Amino acid sequence: MTAPARTAAPAPVPPPRAGLLRHRDFRLLWAGQTVSAVGSNVTAVALPLVAVAVLDATTFQVAVLTAAAWLPWLLAGLPAGAWVDRIRRRPVMIAADLASAALFASVPVAAVLDLLTVGQLLVVALGAGLARVFFETADQVYLPTLLRPEQVPEGNAKLHATQTASYLVGPGLAGLIAQLAGAVTAVLLDAVSFLVSALCLSRIRAVEPRPERPASSALRREVADGLRFVIRDPYLRVLTVFGAASNIGLSGYQAVLVVFLVRSAGLPAGLVGLLIGLASVGGLLGAALATGLARRLGSARALLVAAALTGPPALLIPLAGPGGRVAWLVLGGALVSLGVAVGNVVKASFRQTYTPHALLGRVTVSMQLLNYGTIPLAALLAGALGAAWGPAGAITVMTAWLALTPLILLVGPLRRRRDLPAAPA
Repeated sequence: MTAPARTAAPAPVPPPRAGLLRHRDFRLLWAGQTVSAVGSNVTAVALPLVAVAVLDATTFQVAVLTAAAWLPWLLAGLPAGAWVDRIRRRPVMIAADLASAALFASVPVAAVLDLLTVGQLLVVALGAGLARVFFETADQVYLPTLLRPEQVPEGNAKLHATQTASYLVGPGLAGLIAQLAGAVTAVLLDAVSFLVSALCLSRIRAVEPRPERPASSALRREVADGLRFVIRDPYLRVLTVFGAASNIGLSGYQAVLVVFLVRSAGLPAGLVGLLIGLASVGGLLGAALATGLARRLGSARALLVAAALTGPPALLIPLAGPGGRVAWLVLGGALVSLGVAVGNVVKASFRQTYTPHALLGRVTVSMQLLNYGTIPLAALLAGALGAAWGPAGAITVMTAWLALTPLILLVGPLRRRRDLPAAPA
């Protein structure tokens, strides 16, 4: 086992009644991540639009773009988690932001020089995905060092609320920019957003103590410690399996959704972004309600309710089509995003307060390895199904799978509890 690292001292905070809105360092973290999240969700629509509208990419090529963005979790996730547990996290986050800004800025530059190719889009997606591995792993460990334990759920709720809001604002903004100035210009906005995030992080005053080096410097052993903790813990284990299974369905249908709406439904780019944004509107409500719902129902029961909303309503999405039938996409997507938002807020707060801090980076990335590692596989599967049966056939298969995933949570201990435990047994 590794030697315990020092837990970083939280920054001075105002009295509880003031809330986190008066916590300067948290406001900077929140502002930077909000701007970056909007930019990233602009790119989530703009990059496939560049591939489809500018480079005439196939359905499978567009799905491979999604796969490339998430593949780094499989390739580098576990060593990244162990490495992040050894060093200060804020410099890692700033470096990841700057790398992402440079990668996305290369797209409009190449377009101006008439050198843009699908291959470059794949390299950008892969590189930005690698930067995201380090940023998200460091971010999950950094937040509990900035806040007191009782403030972590509120911090997660606020961060997730703006993340969810970006799902609404980003795609709509991408569609609008694509209509007015082209999809390539929308990608440039994401590059700028990462620079803003890096600037906000650089202005945080709280000094994060350097974690102590473990007694053994063997990276393989440190990685194994995190994996072993997740595998042996009944709560983290079932949440990891459920997250992986549900991400197959979520990512699968989302990987071909833009192609379906543009080529099958014949919708203009501006309306595609708006519809995808409206389909995410339930996430705003979910992020706002998550903390209160966990208090009223109990955190374990809130997770079961969130899973029920994430699964069966997805069956409405394949009913979408031209004209008034686009309402099925909005309704189904809104219910799914509501469930995802509630579940993510409750799960993130549980993991950050339940896991020993010295293991948090490795535990986080061990869970995300399986959760996010299924995404590139799901995207490739959806692309293959789309090539064989069309985008509508691929979406039907993926949403049917998603509808069944809540049954996984009934296998573990959640169904017998009102609240999740505060610490491992």
